[in-house]
Amino acid sequence: MSSDLPPVPPLPDGLVAVVKRDCPTCELVAPVLGDLHERAGLTVITQDDPHFPADADWVHHDADLALSWHHDIETVPTLLQVSEGVGEQRTVGWSRSEWEQLSGLDCLGDGLPDWRPGCGSLSVDPAYAGELAVRFSGSSLHSRRIELASLEDEWEAMWDRGWSDGLPVVPPTETRVLRMLEGTTRGPSEVVAVVPPSLVECTVEKVAVNAVMAGCTPEHLPVVIAALEAVCTDEFNMHGVLATTMSVGPVLVVNGPVAERIGMNSGINSLGQGNRANSTIGRALQLVVRNVGGGHPGGVDRATFGSPAKVGFCFAEDEAGSPWTSLAESRGWRADQSTVTVFTGESPRILADERSRTPESLTKHLAQALQATVSPRMMLGMDAMLVLSPEHMARYADAGWSRDRFMEELSAELTFDGD
Repeated sequence: MSSDLPPVPPLPDGLVAVVKRDCPTCELVAPVLGDLHERAGLTVITQDDPHFPADADWVHHDADLALSWHHDIETVPTLLQVSEGVGEQRTVGWSRSEWEQLSGLDCLGDGLPDWRPGCGSLSVDPAYAGELAVRFSGSSLHSRRIELASLEDEWEAMWDRGWSDGLPVVPPTETRVLRMLEGTTRGPSEVVAVVPPSLVECTVEKVAVNAVMAGCTPEHLPVVIAALEAVCTDEFNMHGVLATTMSVGPVLVVNGPVAERIGMNSGINSLGQGNRANSTIGRALQLVVRNVGGGHPGGVDRATFGSPAKVGFCFAEDEAGSPWTSLAESRGWRADQSTVTVFTGESPRILADERSRTPESLTKHLAQALQATVSPRMMLGMDAMLVLSPEHMARYADAGWSRDRFMEELSAELTFDGD
């Protein structure tokens, strides 16, 4: 902990209650609080309204929530017995028997229910918790801080510093980055990968910074980390993906329970806009390659035309709606495992076929289209990812074709004499 952090504020000795007006249970026990002050010298710490439950000198306003945060107040009302500034005993919510036991007084709250649950403390409210943690516990982040002038527009400042892919990015404040790091159990200083083209070590913290900028939520972070690990392997060759003049970038396919858990789109418009996870995970990966690895367009990134897919391309497979085993299962993973498959690809190309009524006819047409993915003259030097629509999948399902049968028939249609 940093030595310049503010000291821990002590609670007043004796009986102390922490409350807020915006809590029905606190409102309910307001008469009890007055009774306890008269009979036992109760001190009230109020989190929101400085005049609740009374405009009196025994009511103290915890305006900056320092008392609540430092003394781990998670629920209001909380009744504490304090000695030497520290709460030694406490009870939360309203329970007549527990309040009487803690205070040593009888006949508290005549006419009130025997028990009522409390409400969440403002100090653990998601709207404040991250900022309070930074303010009172210090930051464990190692990234350098950039101070902006008071009149400087933070969005324009990030663009001017070259941190953006051309679209607005979310300012990566300490609070946001710390909240993002809650999405993983890995340590902030753990190195995830050495990122091309500059071969810079990238920590979990750096991934989190760029995930914030891309618009991810903490639940997305493990997928971004897994994708980064995959593209930074020799097998994927991220440096080559950047350096080629082709308009390609990483395409991410997510399988397993994580896809549903984080709300990814695997259905209508799954390759398009409108879903936060789909849109931001691929973008976060590209921002890491840009901001950490130095893969800037016009530098090592030599794509002649580029494509919208280079902003970020990520989607989930419709496992529930597919009669076949998933892509991940075909690569040796179990259905209950969460995986990310990375592929070097361009923006989607539509292969339309509204006339085929048999799986054989449809497979032949798909093969013909795949032969011209880049150019008919280069079909032996290119890979392709084929995403089948529900209508086309129905042709194969109705005919009883398995994934293996389809791959066998498609491979046969794509096999040619080398001469």
